[in-house]
Amino acid sequence: MKQVILSANGLCKSFAHNGGQIHVLSHIDLELYEGDFTVVMGASGSGKSTLLYTLSGMDRATAGQVLYSGENIVDAKEKRLASLRHSDFGFIFQQMHLVSNLSLFENIIVPGYLNKEKTAFQVRERAEELLGQMGIAHLKAHLPSQVSGGEQQRCAIARAVIHNPKLLFADEPTGALNKRSTMEVLDLLTGLNQSGQSILMVTHDIRAALRATRLLYLEDGKVVGELPLPEYSPEEEKSREAQVNAWLSAMEW
Repeated sequence: MKQVILSANGLCKSFAHNGGQIHVLSHIDLELYEGDFTVVMGASGSGKSTLLYTLSGMDRATAGQVLYSGENIVDAKEKRLASLRHSDFGFIFQQMHLVSNLSLFENIIVPGYLNKEKTAFQVRERAEELLGQMGIAHLKAHLPSQVSGGEQQRCAIARAVIHNPKLLFADEPTGALNKRSTMEVLDLLTGLNQSGQSILMVTHDIRAALRATRLLYLEDGKVVGELPLPEYSPEEEKSREAQVNAWLSAMEW
């Protein structure tokens, strides 16, 4: 039986607008499981990114709970949330947010130093390992402006996992990439998941959705559909794509 890594109970998120309230998330109950590659899809404006940010503590819920290891992080202080980001959570975004005047190697090691559980030597050793795993070891001394968008995103993935997070959050990580770079990034994320990394990703890209072991569909701030899938295998991609497309059609995507 899978272990719950994070759960939401009655999760709501609203924003004030022109004297009223816009309800983005509406009473969501959701469990994320260890080892899953959970992908959230839905139309633009359905609340996908807001859900990811609220579950991760990067944004505050209006109501409800987000439970992580028995702790309701909705009520956590900013210092505690920062600690979780340095130790238990990792983040990948559509825009890589690399520090422009640091090399790729330096971009990776800086967040590693924030986790006090490892020595500086261990952090640097882990960074070298990740550079190789991401296929950018030969670019370690380059600045972000000197490499491609795909190579920047691979650096961003290495940065996100330098501290071995228990849960990796990814917000449209292939949204700004060309087809080749998209597939390279998806292969890396799939490899991480199949090595045990728990991932929650939001996307509008069917190619990204195919890598999921669990698909969720969000509509008007509510989870209205779920599709469990076996571990991704390139040999079964065509049948998997047909299954996912049929499900998305039923969701009126």
